[in-house]
Amino acid sequence: MDIDKIQRLVELMVESDLSRIEISEGEMHVLLRRGQPVVQSQAPAMMAAAPAPAPAPAAPAAAPSPASPAEPAAAPVADANEVLVRSPMVGTYYAAADPESPPFIKVGDQVTSDTVVCLVEAMKVFNEIKAEVSGRITKVLVNNGEAIEFDQPLFAVAAG
Repeated sequence: MDIDKIQRLVELMVESDLSRIEISEGEMHVLLRRGQPVVQSQAPAMMAAAPAPAPAPAAPAAAPSPASPAEPAAAPVADANEVLVRSPMVGTYYAAADPESPPFIKVGDQVTSDTVVCLVEAMKVFNEIKAEVSGRITKVLVNNGEAIEFDQPLFAVAAG
């Protein structure tokens, strides 16, 4: 299975408003999901996609911005009243649309399920990541320009 086929599957998902496609070809297995909140109790899939191309190996990360509000955590764990917003793909995390812009969100901000909380660059495509939960941002768990993995916690959100 090649990248063009995966891209066509992603386009089909968006056009048909599908939330999941799973394809197997020989030993290759691809699972594409979009529009579903990823919560701590879910098992990770092999691949995931927002309404953008399928994930690719991350490029080397740029040095974190010194003005970044993120406080990296050694082992991010949500408190009892928090939900972790996790990365739906592998890529590079960006807190703002460009270096001169303010971050999409910061600790203390209220978010809804449709609030864009960051960008993840994968395969030279910048994907808007939405909170997919409502509440108040309590922790930012990654630094601007950091390489991130699929299902990696990005933010903690307190319900309410």
